[in-house]
Amino acid sequence: MAIYVVLYKFTEQGIKTIKESPSRVAQFTNVVEAMGGKVLGTYYTMGEYDLVGIGEFPNDEIAMTFLLRLSQAGTVRTTTLKAFTVEQFAEFVKTLP
Repeated sequence: MAIYVVLYKFTEQGIKTIKESPSRVAQFTNVVEAMGGKVLGTYYTMGEYDLVGIGEFPNDEIAMTFLLRLSQAGTVRTTTLKAFTVEQFAEFVKTLP
């Protein structure tokens, strides 16, 4: 499965309902699993982003569908990075001159 790192920023609505954030994380973890994915970790962070999530999805289309569903909730905005393992990267660079 493909790995994704998602950087989250709370919206104004997300801040107004901040006490509900842990339960929203649990709810969306269940959604990820129902879509065939797996949450590898979710972390609240200090700095530019408020949360960081790391997960796996079977493909980009399912990942995109999940992210759109998450955005519809209106409590966060996301920046998504598709990630590769060291082993995958090593295979990519083998073909370089």
